[in-house]
Amino acid sequence: MAEVLVYVDHVDGAVRKPTLELLTLARRIGDPVALALGAGAANTATVLAEHGATRVLTADAAEFADYLVVPKVDALQAAYTAVSPAAVLVPSSAEGKEIAARLALRIGSGIITDATDLVAGEEGPVATQSAFAASYTTTTRVTKGTPVITVKPNSAPVEPAPAAGTVETLAVSFGEKSTGTKIVSRTPRESTGRPELTEAAIVVSGGRGVNGSENFAIIEALADSLGAAVGASRAAVDAGWYPHTNQVGQTGKSVSPQLYIANGISGAIQHRAGMQTSKTIVAVNKDAEAPIFDLVDYGIVGDLFDVVP
Repeated sequence: MAEVLVYVDHVDGAVRKPTLELLTLARRIGDPVALALGAGAANTATVLAEHGATRVLTADAAEFADYLVVPKVDALQAAYTAVSPAAVLVPSSAEGKEIAARLALRIGSGIITDATDLVAGEEGPVATQSAFAASYTTTTRVTKGTPVITVKPNSAPVEPAPAAGTVETLAVSFGEKSTGTKIVSRTPRESTGRPELTEAAIVVSGGRGVNGSENFAIIEALADSLGAAVGASRAAVDAGWYPHTNQVGQTGKSVSPQLYIANGISGAIQHRAGMQTSKTIVAVNKDAEAPIFDLVDYGIVGDLFDVVP
């Protein structure tokens, strides 16, 4: 079978869940070859092999940590040249989409972003996407060059499939532009102990109807009881009730969990664009005419305070 190049998202060797989902999708269209970069790259091999990677290409250099995305694009291009894959899959994070776009431009290929599914087609991989603020679902394929595809988290199950996972060191040459923007400092984000919002299987969100920052304690309590992440609408974060980093919507983060619980959120298109691809949607709202009820699988017309003691 043809090989499929998968860009690995990891932290010091700990592989993040979206990469394991990519390996599941990659196996539908070929043999996965994983590319892991930076500190701990070699430590990813065991987990990647357990989930289907036939080969693991690794590279570690100071440039990956000291500069922005261009060194990673240089490495992905080097891997592309070495592998000649049938497709390149990248996690659909902000950084991932920039890396994918730069690679597609360099190799003269088409790009598909924010895919929610991927299957083999007679003329190449066929991706499913949500378009026009998730009002439509489309099937798309690249017609020029090698498809470069970014995939949203929670788009596929994590399925172990043991493979060889042979580790190979990748030689990378960095271009002049790779050191154009240097990272001068880092501030670790304070951990809440909850899942990453974009990767969480369950998301509990609050909106204007929560009626104040103090009432987000109820949202957090519900989320913690479910092992969920906490989200918020734009109205809630603009009011200062919850951090902007937790905003779900067109100008915030896009999520696609197995379960999305919207509390006191009207369902304006700005918010819907960031969560409409959720597998199951539950809404709690006092307004029975709220647009959010057009989406939900289960709706509760009432006050959140009556539902959660």
